[in-house]
Amino acid sequence: MIKTQVQIPDHLYREAKRIAADYEMSFAEVVRRGLERITQEYSLKSPPGTWAPPTPENLGCYPLTDAQLKAAAQDEEPAL
Repeated sequence: MIKTQVQIPDHLYREAKRIAADYEMSFAEVVRRGLERITQEYSLKSPPGTWAPPTPENLGCYPLTDAQLKAAAQDEEPAL
């Protein structure tokens, strides 16, 4: 187990201490549980740099050309 120091805003510290007292756990346990929860939440998302726009065939019932897709995104009349 790692021992570390962090700076926490006063209001967040007070709230974490209140939760610790209300649920009869240590402040450290509140912090550990909070970190476990947020790391689970963020691990569900794709890592940075892996997002790509949808391909035209995944946008609806018929494929769009790049020009039609751009026009639709900009709320313009498509060039045919």
